[in-house]
Amino acid sequence: MNYARYLTAMSAARETSAIRVLSEVVNRAPKSLISLAPGFPNPNTFPFKTASITLKSGKTIQFGEEMMKRALQYSPSAGIPELLTWLRQLQVQLHNPPTIHHPASQGQMEICVTSGSQEGLSKVFEMLINPGDNVIINEPVYSGTLQALQPMGCNIINVSSDEFGIIPDAVKEILSKWTPEDSQNPEKNTPKFLYTVPNGNNPTGTSLTTERKKEIYKLARKYDFLIIEDDPYYFLQFSKSWAPTFLSMDVDGRVIRADSFSKVLSSGLRIGFLTGPKPLIERVVLHTQVSTMHPNTFTQLLVSELLHQWGEEGFLAHVARVIDFYRKQRDALLAAADKWLSGEWDAHTSL
Repeated sequence: MNYARYLTAMSAARETSAIRVLSEVVNRAPKSLISLAPGFPNPNTFPFKTASITLKSGKTIQFGEEMMKRALQYSPSAGIPELLTWLRQLQVQLHNPPTIHHPASQGQMEICVTSGSQEGLSKVFEMLINPGDNVIINEPVYSGTLQALQPMGCNIINVSSDEFGIIPDAVKEILSKWTPEDSQNPEKNTPKFLYTVPNGNNPTGTSLTTERKKEIYKLARKYDFLIIEDDPYYFLQFSKSWAPTFLSMDVDGRVIRADSFSKVLSSGLRIGFLTGPKPLIERVVLHTQVSTMHPNTFTQLLVSELLHQWGEEGFLAHVARVIDFYRKQRDALLAAADKWLSGEWDAHTSL
């Protein structure tokens, strides 16, 4: 794929931050190295010494003096290595993306940690959208997405949805204004991407079916647009068999997926992660280098220590408990609605 054609002029002009590269070199260097290059403060001056976090299981996560020094120091812009490794293994296990073994220039799967998925999505939008660009959004859509897109001056094309998510025929109708060949001509201004929340879409609560995802992905291949899969509720699916994702279907490297721990670990820790083609994820990281510099080191280490303590099986067991909690709340709400709103609502269209 020609990823350059999707980039804004600003994103295309971004170059690697020399000081951030130096920071990553220092992070990998022996402790005996005293570098004057990246501007690292001496951690011995920090007022925090140690920390002990008790889990609900009774187990603890210990931050000794050396770990605390690292937790309070600068870290790599893409995320700390051990967390990235764990997340990569999770994505392979859950989604098995076809792009895992693609060459780096041809959409190889890459991951970066973000300060919550919203921050990652904001940088994705900045990377892709020029004023006047056409983007396809499922209607209705999360208000936070609209607030991020509207100031960018793009043409938001709303596509109809029903209780099963985006209607593929509605997408076809939108795309009928162009030919597949038009995507190679910048003057034709074909849609750059389709954005969707595929599971538990906010505000409707609807979820895209597998067959509809397949149809939409075929259209993305035909008309050469990207798919932004914003999936904060992926870990809260009530059905035992979780729906296949766009990432799991992505043979081309045209899906950018946003995941979040906000709904299952903590919303305040602000840890999310983007998965997508390496040439595009690298652009997001270049933006991070000159904006937030990196996600919070302390919270990354805390989450990483928790996930490594749990392992994948323990994490998914925790997710199952969270699902059970919200399922009971859902059932209580449905029972109350059936009692007090009988004949005035339909559970299939309201939740």
